[in-house]
Amino acid sequence: MEYEQGDTLLCTVDRIVGTTVFVILPNGKEGTIILSEIAPGRIRNLRDHVVPKKTIVCKVLKANGENIHLSLRRVSLKEKKEVLEQAKQEKSYQAILKTILKERSGEIIRKIEEISSVYEFLQQAKEDPKMLERLTNKEFSKKILEIVSQQKQKKFIIKKQINVSSENPSGLELIKKLFSRIDKKEYEIKYISAGRYSIKKETQDLKKSDKELKEILEDLEKFAKKNNMELSIK
Repeated sequence: MEYEQGDTLLCTVDRIVGTTVFVILPNGKEGTIILSEIAPGRIRNLRDHVVPKKTIVCKVLKANGENIHLSLRRVSLKEKKEVLEQAKQEKSYQAILKTILKERSGEIIRKIEEISSVYEFLQQAKEDPKMLERLTNKEFSKKILEIVSQQKQKKFIIKKQINVSSENPSGLELIKKLFSRIDKKEYEIKYISAGRYSIKKETQDLKKSDKELKEILEDLEKFAKKNNMELSIK
């Protein structure tokens, strides 16, 4: 499983060497956090913020092969809460596999983690059961997905504010065309005030939806640039 810039991860502090913190990522690889990315302001004692064996939520700043650079201070309280909730659900889903698959569970979990988290995999398998059938069989897949479907799913809200304006005489029409590029069935778009709008979605798959929203916003930026519109995203 590979990570991208902006991903938030639950990591385990492995060791501290000088002013660099080494952590173990969910996929077993190693990542580093430099002193300036631990916390804002001056740090008098590094161990006030990080301690070996402690789990912390980090954000990926740069992922270049084996070199994963992370930040602790750039993780918002909302992001931290979401990652911890997903980690809780991940444990729950792994427990389901262990209950149904018993001695085979370790092998199956390792195969799943090569491509994604168990939580993300089983969420996708609910829509495409053959994903799980290929790793187990139809009978086991059905049992696992029945239990997963019965569990109450935690929902997350992703939201961005878009500021947009245009000096073009047809500026209002351009803004309408801009927002028509967004699927209204998936996303809620609200007018806040002159030139300010919000885009919001409720989701169970936070990582997938974050990626989708990023692509949508990139598309809006390209449209705005092409039509000489001023656009900023918060």
